[in-house]
Amino acid sequence: MSTDTEAAVAAPALAQPWIWMYHAVSDPTDDPYGITVAPERLDHHLRWLRARGLRGVSMAELLNAHSAGRGASLVGLTFDDGYADFVDAALPVLARHDCTATLFVLPGRLGGSNDWDPEGPRRPLLTARRIRAAAAAGTEIASHGLLHRDLTGCSDDVLHEETFRSRELLHDLTGTAPAGFCYPYGTFDRRAADAVRRAGYAYACAIAPGAAAGPYALPRTHISQADRGARLWAKRLRHRARRLPALEPVLIGGHAG
Repeated sequence: MSTDTEAAVAAPALAQPWIWMYHAVSDPTDDPYGITVAPERLDHHLRWLRARGLRGVSMAELLNAHSAGRGASLVGLTFDDGYADFVDAALPVLARHDCTATLFVLPGRLGGSNDWDPEGPRRPLLTARRIRAAAAAGTEIASHGLLHRDLTGCSDDVLHEETFRSRELLHDLTGTAPAGFCYPYGTFDRRAADAVRRAGYAYACAIAPGAAAGPYALPRTHISQADRGARLWAKRLRHRARRLPALEPVLIGGHAG
């Protein structure tokens, strides 16, 4: 066991870090689910953080700092689904504010679209080349499963594809095995969480896991186009008021697969 790992195991549990959840960054007018923010609103959100001495960072940076007791001024920024607009619309805004982020992508749908959603507007997904460009720009690339399937109640074969196989494909694509996983639809059960852990991921993000919160079920706050100063303050207070289990230290590194 390495010194860093020994320190993490010996360290006390810590309060849950604040993690923001985004999806698409584009025109939000044609969005029945409220998961799209305009680039200008993302800019407003990041300025709001910086004005309060906070900075948005990737999950890897957040969890490492959190484990070392240096995470109080950091907020995790996550973008689900791997929409094509991330590179052109989100990355320039993140760079402007010296922020990083974690992008949860679907290696089984590279260059495809969000056709798991039969009712919402069609949105293109990033190609392999654009995912590598995002990684080169400092974005943490992590897995959102293979094809965006609900992992609760699925077959063993599907569970293996969504966890193990998606990690292998992202390793091939970027040269680095992803440390993080995000449950499609935010839903999970013990069997899914165990599969994610066995696949070699260091952490997994959910949405509102309640008492099940932990390294493989990290809670997140949905951030929308409607969120401005007062609403962001309310969400920050709500996060602080949640009675969540303390998070055991998590170190990201050495996950080469």
